[in-house]
Amino acid sequence: MKKQWISASCIGFILLVSLAVSANRASAQTPAPPAPAGTASDQACLECHGKPGLETKLPSGEILYLSIDAQTYNHSVHGDQGYACTQCHTNINGYPHPALQAATRRDVSLQLTQVCAQCHEDKFAAAVNDAHTIARQAGNKDAAVCTDCHGTHDITPPAQPRSRIPQTCEKCHSQIYALYQNSVHGAALIGQGNPDVPSCVDCHNAHNVQGPSNTQFRLFSPQICARCHANQALMNKYGINTNVFNTYIADFHGTTVEMFQAVAPGQETNKPVCIDCHGVHDIKNVNDPNSTVIKDRLLVTCQKCHPGASPNFPSAWLSHYTPSPQHYPIVYYVGQFYRFFIPTVLGGMGLFVVSDAGRRLFNRGKKKIKRSPPKPAQVIKPQVEDTPIKKAEVAPTQDASTEGAPEPTPQNKVETAPESGVEPNPEVSQEASSEPGSGGDLGAGKENSSRTNPEQKTDGGAENSEEQQNG
Repeated sequence: MKKQWISASCIGFILLVSLAVSANRASAQTPAPPAPAGTASDQACLECHGKPGLETKLPSGEILYLSIDAQTYNHSVHGDQGYACTQCHTNINGYPHPALQAATRRDVSLQLTQVCAQCHEDKFAAAVNDAHTIARQAGNKDAAVCTDCHGTHDITPPAQPRSRIPQTCEKCHSQIYALYQNSVHGAALIGQGNPDVPSCVDCHNAHNVQGPSNTQFRLFSPQICARCHANQALMNKYGINTNVFNTYIADFHGTTVEMFQAVAPGQETNKPVCIDCHGVHDIKNVNDPNSTVIKDRLLVTCQKCHPGASPNFPSAWLSHYTPSPQHYPIVYYVGQFYRFFIPTVLGGMGLFVVSDAGRRLFNRGKKKIKRSPPKPAQVIKPQVEDTPIKKAEVAPTQDASTEGAPEPTPQNKVETAPESGVEPNPEVSQEASSEPGSGGDLGAGKENSSRTNPEQKTDGGAENSEEQQNG
């Protein structure tokens, strides 16, 4: 009883999971648009086209096969979503069918591919500048259209598995596929099923295919490589240096290519990009003996652009490593020296120039201040009162020459010089000079002195009076 219960539970669980998966699948599918009214059903179409061996002959003599495997169509993208036959074959409403207007099988594909634009407008818009579209417009009918890559009645998701992508491109590009299959990328994708390596559409795009015929494709190809080789998380899984893009840009080649990208994006550059050294579809591991960048073959690679390169020429290249104590230590330490030396020298020179200029400006301003004329002094005239001039008596000095000499009389007293700004009294001066005695001449001298220097102060007059007495 217990075993039966367990079995029933397991069966019920499986049914529930199946229903859930079916529900999710149904909800994820885009509902099919309704079939045009009045058109034949799929079952009516398969009554004839479901029979094997149905075919017709085209004007070119080619055979067009018309038989359809109903099971294959039902498991395709369109059959799984319920699209009817007449939603693509819109010109067929019954039997007999309209006559084909195509002369060759290729003309049939070119006519029917226009039907895809009814539902996939965005893909058609992206393919306007596609390399295949440009080739068809130039007259190449063999350039790929939708059905060449996706199929017709057997359309399935194109990247399931991812190895289907290069195998689809192989239909037209078989030689390139052979190179890619043996490359480091192709061997990992096709041989090992590694989903991390790039396929054709990762570099060339899917509906806007670009290739070497487009000048910008080669010029901007380093950015294509950087999508993977600059991805830190992805490259860490394989131990690959992620600084390859930055070291390339810092190099002379990469710097020049960036200038072309910014200034002349439509002009072909003569400087190497990634694919010029590593290859395009035949890229090898850097340790592979056939690699174009291995040390033994690197000179041959450099001589593509530098025909006169000597055996020592590749030694100047630092590979994709940033100089460090482990990789190129001499270059690293020289760089560290100049990293501090150059700012020190330039900073010191700048400080000297600034300080010297400041000192010169300071000195120039100081000279201007000295050369500027002084402001004229304001002269204030003193107010003179009409007061009589007092006579100053000078005490006689006692020395050896004057001992025993009579004391001077009032007549011998000498008037002091008037204060600054006061005119001497001529009457007093005349009276002093007219007295007989030894002071007459001195009085006259004093009078002359007062006239020549009328602004002489009283102290000066006192000094003259002492000289007169001593005389």
